[in-house]
Amino acid sequence: MWGVGALAFVAVLTFLLGFVGARKANTTPDFLVARRAVSTTRNAAAISGEYLSAASFLSVAGLILKDGVDALWYPIGFTAGYLALMLFVAAPLRRSGAYTLPDFAEARLGSTRLRHWCTFFVVCIGVLYLVPQLQSAGLTLTTATRLPTWVGTAVVSAVVVVNVLGGGMRAITLVQAFQYWAKLLAIAVPTFVLFAVFLGRPDAGEQAQASDRPPVLTEAKTITLPESVRLQVTEPITLTVHGVVRGEQVDARVYWAPGSYEVGAGTELDFTAGSTVPVVEGSPTRSVNWLTPQTGGFNELFQTYSLIFATFLGTMGLPHVLVRFYTNPDGRAARGTALHVLSLLGLFYLFPTVLGVLSRLFLPELLVTGKTDTAVLMLPEAMLPGMAGQILGAVVAAGAFAAFLSTSSGLLVSVAGVVSTDILRGRVREFRWATVLTGAVAVSLALVLPRSDASMTVAMSFALAASTFCPLLVLGIWWRGLTWVGAVSGMVTGGGLVMVAMVGSVLSSYRGSEPHALLQQPALVTVPVAFLVMVVVSKATSRLLPEDVSRVLLRMHAPDRLGFMRDRDVARFGTDEERARAASGGGRHRRLTLRPRSRTSEQQGDEK
Repeated sequence: MWGVGALAFVAVLTFLLGFVGARKANTTPDFLVARRAVSTTRNAAAISGEYLSAASFLSVAGLILKDGVDALWYPIGFTAGYLALMLFVAAPLRRSGAYTLPDFAEARLGSTRLRHWCTFFVVCIGVLYLVPQLQSAGLTLTTATRLPTWVGTAVVSAVVVVNVLGGGMRAITLVQAFQYWAKLLAIAVPTFVLFAVFLGRPDAGEQAQASDRPPVLTEAKTITLPESVRLQVTEPITLTVHGVVRGEQVDARVYWAPGSYEVGAGTELDFTAGSTVPVVEGSPTRSVNWLTPQTGGFNELFQTYSLIFATFLGTMGLPHVLVRFYTNPDGRAARGTALHVLSLLGLFYLFPTVLGVLSRLFLPELLVTGKTDTAVLMLPEAMLPGMAGQILGAVVAAGAFAAFLSTSSGLLVSVAGVVSTDILRGRVREFRWATVLTGAVAVSLALVLPRSDASMTVAMSFALAASTFCPLLVLGIWWRGLTWVGAVSGMVTGGGLVMVAMVGSVLSSYRGSEPHALLQQPALVTVPVAFLVMVVVSKATSRLLPEDVSRVLLRMHAPDRLGFMRDRDVARFGTDEERARAASGGGRHRRLTLRPRSRTSEQQGDEK
């Protein structure tokens, strides 16, 4: 009951804030970049609101519960990526005057073919990131209310689509800024309360100590496995099994010696109090290993460094994050926004870390099913049975629901903006059609595709962004030698390798085997390869360098007060007043255009 009320409150409040923000949205710049008038502090809160997704709110704590200290690289990487973005990308990207990432690519390199490839990867990254948000929304609603999973997916999709239809970026800016503070409150208050409860327990010191034993169930538990898993047993246990183990039907009390056990979906396991917990294969089986970094050998070390590459560099390539920097008034404000985001994210990630540690002590049964994403939702009632736990659980569920709404809104705006401007005619009507189409595709995939850990899917989205847009932005902003052929070659190579890894990982999981580390986290290979291909191919096609490269780079790097910055597509999207000012060279901007350069017939033939 409490959970339903909390989720309904968040949904209604989100809709009302979107309605308020959409009242003055009536032009394409309103829908795409909120008329470039968002202040530094509000934009930082809005970016933090959309960036703190299901992976942040639910999966970070779940990964710490399951993998221990090695999982801390997720919140570190999610936050530190903004340092690289602030130093290398934020201000020049805003000064380019572009509206979308494909628009920036064409402005820098003068190629419509490159723009089409950028559109393709924006859609891929957006949908890949959006699907786990919708699936996690269904998981949250099911955990809090026992309603079917598809209901949560449908509710989030409906609220997000309606808000984006009403006012695009202008409508969701207010929503996302509010939702950051709502999420922070929803995770901070329960964390403080539950940690105080833990410290007040007489056995708190004993529970907190490291041990050579696996986690132990403090009371009898009956666990039903929602899907087939391979469990690793390190200490002998006796339990009652009703279901399939190692391909055979079992309905009896059994003895499990140390080893690996394949347990079928729907199997019921009855544990007595004091039983050690078998753990899904691949996770630390003993508490001492859980507290010790890098105990899995070379594969685990490779995955860690690959995750660092993906999260540190992928942030500067996420379309739904970058599009928000177009909403700042100038480059200085964009850099200040990135600095503010660093502090807001650093504050937030303190709390999932604490909840993950507490979950290891009070929810060890989740290690049997592997469904650790639900830890944050279940922990309040596990530690505080009764109404107090239910109220705290409702608060957490409301925060998680806000995470899905804000992140899904940002993703939908970024993808719809690119589809409307690059595939359709770019008017407000086309933006709304693109919103409906993108939302329908994402919902369909979320309902059809099997659900995995949101953090894993999101990490793959980061790897794809790091292998495509990160090289394009870094080289496009800081290296005058980049050509459109080199950019396309690098993006296709890096992005193609990541997609091959994703397919290989899915096929491995269907065969029941553990995917290779390179398939699970490919960024350590794909990012350097993408950079290398861009540089080598650009040097080989140096005759295709844009003639206006010096002028474009000057605009991106010149201080704001010199007045070189101007909107690239005023003629297409601006109001009559803005078009007149641009035509006369009036206002604070100098009359420097970013039209694609005139190419020779030979170069035009190369591009075709």
